[in-house]
Amino acid sequence: MLDDVKTKEVSRKFTRRYFLKASATVTATIAVPTIVPSSVFGASAPSNRINMGFIGTGGMGIQNLKSFIANPDVQAVAVCDVETYSNEYGSYYYGRDLGREPARKLVDNYYARKKRSGFKGCAAYIDFRQLLARDDIDAVAIVTPDHWHAVMSIMAAKAGKDIYCEKPLSLTIAEGRAMVNAVRRYGRVLQTGSWQRSNANYRHACELVRNGRLGKLQTIIVGIKPNKVTCQSTWQPEAVPESLDYDMWLGPALWAPYTKPRCHYSFRYIFDYSGGQMTNFGAHDFDIAQWALAADDTGPIEIKGKGQFPRTGLFDTAESVDVEFAYANGVKMVCKTEKTSYVKFIGSKGSLFINRKKFYCDPPAIIDSKTGPNEVHLYKSDDHFRDFLDCVKLRRDPIANVEVGHRSATVCHLGNIAMLLGGKLKWDPQNERFINDDQANKMLSRVMRSPWRL
Repeated sequence: MLDDVKTKEVSRKFTRRYFLKASATVTATIAVPTIVPSSVFGASAPSNRINMGFIGTGGMGIQNLKSFIANPDVQAVAVCDVETYSNEYGSYYYGRDLGREPARKLVDNYYARKKRSGFKGCAAYIDFRQLLARDDIDAVAIVTPDHWHAVMSIMAAKAGKDIYCEKPLSLTIAEGRAMVNAVRRYGRVLQTGSWQRSNANYRHACELVRNGRLGKLQTIIVGIKPNKVTCQSTWQPEAVPESLDYDMWLGPALWAPYTKPRCHYSFRYIFDYSGGQMTNFGAHDFDIAQWALAADDTGPIEIKGKGQFPRTGLFDTAESVDVEFAYANGVKMVCKTEKTSYVKFIGSKGSLFINRKKFYCDPPAIIDSKTGPNEVHLYKSDDHFRDFLDCVKLRRDPIANVEVGHRSATVCHLGNIAMLLGGKLKWDPQNERFINDDQANKMLSRVMRSPWRL
């Protein structure tokens, strides 16, 4: 029997937080025990909560923050944003008053209403490194412009944090592979914000395709929306607002003078920070195509495309796209700019159309087909945030894990590279290199501004 001293030591160590820290040395492919069951501590007891920090509290960042703290086993302890307060986000994400201080107040007010035990107030940081240095934070949500995703995620993995990172996972293919390597090396859990995988209709659609309800799959058509923001023909440098740490906003991107359209929602139309609608909406719908193709660890082998690019103004990503991808199994995927985003699968025996509002098949009876016990059953998640939290506790890969996010983002990047270069490109998805094309291979990575590096 253990003596009193040993008993106290075992009790102190055998907590959820100790388990999460200790498991950092365990790779994601090794089965490990779950946390102490909620029957011991209670699902929302302090010892059983996942302490989270939130990096990026703009439009989507605030929405994700609200979704996470609605879970009783989450404790938001810190927020971080280079913007103190801003009303420049527009109405894209259900509000204008966004930034570091609104997020801090949101958390404080939420827990005040809930009378959350043990809550000592939400900290607010400009520099995400201060947040990552906290030993009491188990997981972080990264909701920043794309050019920050890799640096922040890799540093978070090294710091022993699990990661929820918005889509597209990376700015470049090389960054995405570096993220995969870091997450695997440090035994962390990463969920990409490709939440369509946690929707029952999308899951059912992919199971129908995978189980041959459409016959032999021949073609996939992906429609992506046009740009939301008009590209002005000219722009001028402006004074940096006092509320914004602009140098930190730029981070690893090359220095450029501040102008309001460079930041907030429209960053996604500038290649230094994102990849246009090809990476924005494409990251969602290419992800579904990859899922249906069983291509979560691979990708296309040939790409050709053309796009219409702005000739003036600040924006430089494609305003309309026309790209074709070929896969080793003979399936062709075509992506074009449409009024709405969607995925359409065409097979030898029927077709299937799906987006966030519509889901139908031809013949119609296909949609009612049930997946048999011996057929392909895909990972089931009905809540993207809850899936991440459960996987943090269970130490297993979530539905949109780091490899999935990387491969789906890679399809987006391949499309952009093809449009920029023109002609036909051959891709080796195993080695992640273009075949006999030095010019294209130079576009797999970008130079980072000092002191930032992967």
